Amino acid sequence: MSINKIIAHFDKYLPLESMEKEEFVKRLTERKIKRKQYILQEGDICKHLTYVVEGCFKMYAVDPKGNEHNLEFAAEDNWIVDIGSLHNEQPSRLFIEAIEPSLILQISKGDLWFMFSNYAKFDRNFRVIIEDKYIELQDRVLQNISSTAQDRYEVFIEQYPHLINRLPNTQIASYLGVTPEFLSKIRSERIGK
Repeated sequence: MSINKIIAHFDKYLPLESMEKEEFVKRLTERKIKRKQYILQEGDICKHLTYVVEGCFKMYAVDPKGNEHNLEFAAEDNWIVDIGSLHNEQPSRLFIEAIEPSLILQISKGDLWFMFSNYAKFDRNFRVIIEDKYIELQDRVLQNISSTAQDRYEVFIEQYPHLINRLPNTQIASYLGVTPEFLSKIRSERIGK
């Protein structure tokens, strides 16, 4: 079942041939993750690219005052990774934590590079996936420097409609860079319109 989901995910890009699917599937590791369990902690080197089959994760940093700053959410049919740590093999400055009980598929950096080198479709598919994530990140940075909190919330609703009722206000507020109280005010003003 979980393998079918990731294969269907690739079908949205360049569909895989039977041999490519077999080679890919044998390099995947399936893991069940409990709520609040980490798949990456600050100081660790990220060794896997993770596909979320079921559940939801947050990737965040913690500032010197102990405040969390959510960078990204990944739910079903999405990827999550500290790409800098994975690519450079440097200790991560980020955490990746399950917000819900989750089922994931992971591929190690070595296996990923093997697939890139031996199967051109994987290189192309992952390039498009990473490019999409990069565009998302650029849009987010631009929003943070040029948009109001209300505008950022509207974009969040558009980007994550499936998560709006699954995430606590504290998590959404952290992602938007506002307090939970200010987010409640934004939500109530939105309802009043």
